[in-house]
Amino acid sequence: MATSARRGPYFCGIDAAMDVVSGKWKSLILWELNNYGTRRFAELRRGLPGVSEKMLIQHLREMEEDGLVRREVYREVPPKVEYSLTEDGLSLNAALGPLGRWGTERIERIGATKVDLPL
Repeated sequence: MATSARRGPYFCGIDAAMDVVSGKWKSLILWELNNYGTRRFAELRRGLPGVSEKMLIQHLREMEEDGLVRREVYREVPPKVEYSLTEDGLSLNAALGPLGRWGTERIERIGATKVDLPL
């Protein structure tokens, strides 16, 4: 597991958790990898409409450093790289489940539009 550069000090557990999921795309990357399993970079990018290549690379690197995402490089031509969740990533995604349910209820409660993602 990677050693995180971020090590506090933290005010509470929420502070420590938010440190590793801060940013718009990290929780969505967790969701994508949890729902669809191991993904290549292009698959992740297609599954997250609106994310730039630069931002996706940056977030994946941070998440790998924090021990949430595993990056596996296959030495072949053309190069193949796959991303998957570690045990910490899976447990964090499970912890975010209640927050996701709250968000889904909020979407319905306020009548917001929900984007249908391509498969």
